[in-house]
Amino acid sequence: MSLSLSGRLALVTGASRGVGRAIAMALARDGAHVVALARTQRALEELDDDIIAIGGQATLVPCDLEDVEAIDRLGASLFARWGKLDILIGAAGILGPLSPLAHVDPQQWDEVLAINVTANWRLIRALDLLLLASDAGRCVFITSGAAHRIKPYWGPYAVAKAALEALARTYAAETANTTNIKVMLANPGSLRTAMRARAMPGEDPMTLRTPQDFAPKVVAMCRPDWRATGRLYDFPADRLLDFAAPA
Repeated sequence: MSLSLSGRLALVTGASRGVGRAIAMALARDGAHVVALARTQRALEELDDDIIAIGGQATLVPCDLEDVEAIDRLGASLFARWGKLDILIGAAGILGPLSPLAHVDPQQWDEVLAINVTANWRLIRALDLLLLASDAGRCVFITSGAAHRIKPYWGPYAVAKAALEALARTYAAETANTTNIKVMLANPGSLRTAMRARAMPGEDPMTLRTPQDFAPKVVAMCRPDWRATGRLYDFPADRLLDFAAPA
């Protein structure tokens, strides 16, 4: 059986756990060489063992996404070794404080924006030429319903995800007509992850779907035959959504 992503190079941030890990495994299972980026070396090594066990290949990149110079070096390293990048998955993210806006510590605010938004812009900046060098560059950024369903005490996270959506949609608009790049947003909804458990400690995790349920949907958006761009895939509803401009 041929693998639809055989020979393709995929960078996954937040690859050591949760949604990012599930996507990295699913991409490897479909034939992609996974460049797995996360802060924790040991967790990356465990991921590498699991990818090798299914016959896949991975390159491990221990990296803190707040280290913007490391992101720039990553772009240079990928260029030197492969000369292109076929797939970028922006899965890394932090919840931050669940607190009234007036009580949020400025350092915590900056951290949420740095990891959930700025790091993804730095990745676009560092990897744009590599994605353009691919015959079918694909980007998927993991967002959240919190960007749209505003509720009290979720301010830093909601603001960051709304900004991420604007970032991805802007990149999609800039690459829509003259390049082979497609840029998507994907909302996984409520999944059985450590972040969800922290946000909803009284919730029964066994009532939730898993990151492994969601990951194949993301893989589909990474294939060369994927044609949509600048849209949001909503996993709870299992449908693509458009962003309507105001009249």
